[in-house]
Amino acid sequence: MKTVLITGAGIGIGRATAKAFGAAGYRVIVTDVLPDEGASVVEEISAAGGTAEFHPLDVTSTEAANAVVAMVEANYGAIDTVVCNAGIAHKVPLDELSDEKWDHTFDVDLKGMFRVIRAAAPKMRAAGTGSVVCLSSIMGVAYGWDEHVQYSSAKSGVVGMVRGLAVELAPSGLRVNGVAPGYIRTAQALSEKHSLGPEGLAQAADFIPMGRVGEAEDIADVILFLASDAARYLTGQVVTVDGGLLVGRY
Repeated sequence: MKTVLITGAGIGIGRATAKAFGAAGYRVIVTDVLPDEGASVVEEISAAGGTAEFHPLDVTSTEAANAVVAMVEANYGAIDTVVCNAGIAHKVPLDELSDEKWDHTFDVDLKGMFRVIRAAAPKMRAAGTGSVVCLSSIMGVAYGWDEHVQYSSAKSGVVGMVRGLAVELAPSGLRVNGVAPGYIRTAQALSEKHSLGPEGLAQAADFIPMGRVGEAEDIADVILFLASDAARYLTGQVVTVDGGLLVGRY
């Protein structure tokens, strides 16, 4: 049985991704800073006949990332797929954007991915196979986002990390790709304080060519594809999944 480790798997895209991998027959290592939500994902996967377990993980801690990866490897061997999904998006005007707030977003959204990948890579390389999928955003590949400059910057950094790691790890048989979601119906997008809110998200459907806002499952299925043998010759790419938004809004 293949093993996938997913960060931020308690809610939103991470949750949908965990359930998709569970349905595909993977052993799903659900990690999050939200223990109740993480445990409930495990219950859902198990109830559907899948295999899953929850481990608390704050990706801003190198010690915690190393420990969780080591524990999984001790029990199951090299991890087959790492999905780096944990992230935050806080609305902060430039004149209130302190070094600490900037650093915190980068610590979660970019360095948090690096910590987990760095920990898992040695045994994956030794195994000569595996895949990594990192979550960027349309705000990291095409758009700027008002009062979210730290988020757009970190998510742009994810693109560079995907490219650099893809080249470095390809000779070892590992593939590294990313997904850049558009407007997706998640708790983050529904936040009026930090994002569009319910009304803004509903209005977004009007200028998305496919006529609807995305669902978490729309992203999860692409992540599952990127991890699969169907994407065996695909590495170093960040796939935009946005219902045609970027190509259709002039």
